[in-house]
Amino acid sequence: MTTYITTPIYYVNAQPHLGHAYTTIVADAYSRYRRLIGDTVRFQTGTDEHGDKIAEAAAKEDVPPKVYADRISTLFRETWPLLDIHPDHFIRTTDKQHVAVVQSILQQVHASGDIYFDEYSGLYCRGCERFLTEKELVDGVCPDHQVPPQEIAEQNYFFRMSRYQERLISHIQDNPEFITPERYRNEVLSFLSEPLEDLCISRPKSRLTWGIELPFDSGFVTYVWFDALINYLTGIGYPDGADFQRFWSAAEHVIAKDILKPHAIYWPTMLMSMGLPLYRRLHVHGYWNVDDTKMSKSIGNVVRPAQLVEEYGVDTLRYFTLREMSFGLDASFNRDAIIARKNSDLANDIGNLFSRSIAMLQKYTAGRVPAPATDGSDDTVLQQAVEQMLPIYGEAMDGFQFHRALQAVWEVISQANKYIVTNEPWVLAKDPTRSARLHTVLYNLTECLRLLTMVLRPIMPGAAAKMARGLGLDPEHELVSSLSMCGRWGLLPVGTELQPTAALFPRVEKEKTKETLPAAGKKIPEPTVEKVIAANVLTFDQFQQVDLRVAEIIAAQKVKKSEKLLELTVLVPEQRTIVAGIGEYYKPQDLVGKLVLVVANLKTVTLMGIESQGMVLAARTMVDGRERLVLSTVSDEMPAGSKVA
Repeated sequence: MTTYITTPIYYVNAQPHLGHAYTTIVADAYSRYRRLIGDTVRFQTGTDEHGDKIAEAAAKEDVPPKVYADRISTLFRETWPLLDIHPDHFIRTTDKQHVAVVQSILQQVHASGDIYFDEYSGLYCRGCERFLTEKELVDGVCPDHQVPPQEIAEQNYFFRMSRYQERLISHIQDNPEFITPERYRNEVLSFLSEPLEDLCISRPKSRLTWGIELPFDSGFVTYVWFDALINYLTGIGYPDGADFQRFWSAAEHVIAKDILKPHAIYWPTMLMSMGLPLYRRLHVHGYWNVDDTKMSKSIGNVVRPAQLVEEYGVDTLRYFTLREMSFGLDASFNRDAIIARKNSDLANDIGNLFSRSIAMLQKYTAGRVPAPATDGSDDTVLQQAVEQMLPIYGEAMDGFQFHRALQAVWEVISQANKYIVTNEPWVLAKDPTRSARLHTVLYNLTECLRLLTMVLRPIMPGAAAKMARGLGLDPEHELVSSLSMCGRWGLLPVGTELQPTAALFPRVEKEKTKETLPAAGKKIPEPTVEKVIAANVLTFDQFQQVDLRVAEIIAAQKVKKSEKLLELTVLVPEQRTIVAGIGEYYKPQDLVGKLVLVVANLKTVTLMGIESQGMVLAARTMVDGRERLVLSTVSDEMPAGSKVA
């Protein structure tokens, strides 16, 4: 199979920021995943360099537009390797080949009768560089740029977009995956429920000269969107190139929601006019806010990718963005969150699992993969966890649900850490009669790590390469690079020599911040679950009165002004609120759906102003010399409200 994945070409009126980084990380991760399952892949990004805003920005700096575009385009090109992003092609709309293709397509569409000359009066937004309809305005202003559009009347060339409205509606309805997630498909269909106006595709040179000249009228330049969208064809050699014939039918575009209309309406109708098949899928993601506030140069909260890589590392940034955002919805970036993810998910979970396992193999089997003996029940559970994860991971990656794919992977990591605690290899190593059992446990850990290395490869390629080398494998070896060929249990050769590996994810110590203290000058201690436990010490007879129940977490959120406390809404089976001191170890969104054990008849207490009607049970464990709380969870076979005898 083939895959052609693209980002939008980024407008060079601003430097790369977190939003650009996320879109490109998504496309890169998807391209790596498709290669992992055996596809032939083409991955393209680039820069969009014509139009009003570029001319204005260049004029402010008193340089020609091309000089300005060269500089900003170079910033984008140089940013991607910092994020371990390696496109197959970087296209610029000032490339001679692109200019020639755009003019050829304009000539073709004009000759077919789909471009005509007319006078038009409309509302023009300079920020959007397009005419807006009254319906698109919010309180008389552009919703994206918060300024009223200008009334402009002028003669221009128009594309008969309306001619293809019904055909586009039918295609969207007949192909549910054409626009994903579904909310954006519905948004486009809602827009198309009204008559579609024709698209103004030119700008008179009396107003703008920085653009591609129309081949049939030298007095006009091409509208920037008609120019930019064609990059998806130019980059693969349209019309006669072998790559065009090979990849176009597999085209998938990744965009942010602010450019949905050009990609979901302008672009398909342009392709219909040209007589070309439509792209396969359009994937639309939400915005990244910073501390729940929209990124803005005026506010000064724009986040630059290079700075994040320097502070947290490239794999941490890639993991955080893919895990934190539910594709299609908005997400919020803050430094506390990325530090928590690095220390908990990466350093404690996968980092600790990998370093402990390799260290035990170095110590107990001279650094070589041992031969396993007969599996026990614990071994079967671990193997089944991996085997069940793989199809869930694949389905989620196919559907751009990266956070779900990673949730499935982390369930296996949790199971593997539990496997170590349960089997205690350090105890087995002390008894020579149990060497077969020790070897089985260590083999299963290395095989689990091999498969984890493979599924983490698209997300964190640098860390996955380190893991592969630690397992004694070249990072390009099919055992860690081909899920289609080697994505099954039991393939790691016995006797493989492992290599000592530095910590995958060193912990980040959060900087101490100043806190506002009460007037008396003494900070009020934060109530903790541990103190509640201490206040309810039970004798054996009293323990018989404890009502232990299975509870399902149906909602979770942080308690304001607390780093430790989470407010959980649970079913026991009735709905109640429980405040739990697990905020350092669990993200709220990761808890929903979990079945946990609770003390259901504990006296109600008030924590941070919230009445807590019970207590969630958790176990303490040591990871890298630090304490960690792990929730007591139960099998899905036990419904909420089940009493624990």
